[in-house]
Amino acid sequence: MIELLRNRRSIRKYKEEKLPQETVDTIVEALLRSPSSRGINPWEFVVVEDREVLKKLSMSKEHGSSFLSGAALGIVVCGDSTKSDTWIEDCSIASIIAQLTAVSLGLGTCWIQIRNRKHKDGRWAEEYIKEILGLEKHLSVESIIAIGYKDEVKSPVPKESLEYKKVRYIK
Repeated sequence: MIELLRNRRSIRKYKEEKLPQETVDTIVEALLRSPSSRGINPWEFVVVEDREVLKKLSMSKEHGSSFLSGAALGIVVCGDSTKSDTWIEDCSIASIIAQLTAVSLGLGTCWIQIRNRKHKDGRWAEEYIKEILGLEKHLSVESIIAIGYKDEVKSPVPKESLEYKKVRYIK
């Protein structure tokens, strides 16, 4: 696990190559195995491989989502706040589980924050996405995870540059 964390980087350039169905299925299985508070599982996922839909979703925000149009896969991570008061945390856990699973399969990923972000026309990014995907009113969109074959190389963050000063030890 530590090697996955050491090598995981936010990838924003992807090769135009479709993912095998088995790979998509593995990532979906990982999502459904994500832990959640009290086992309520308030999350729902929209798995998007359609290039036109990915292109529309890539315009969700003014900044920080355009690279989604080049990804092979986008996973829209949604939560139902009527089921749990920890839906944000549970969706965040699922988002990172998707990323780490994809990295373990040799893929690149990047988190696209949606909750509390604006679309270019002044609406919330979430409203824009809900309209494109036809999502139910009770669902809130936490993030989109872009996934695909990497078309850029990023070195791991050196251990020496980690912010150890933000860690306190009580012995």
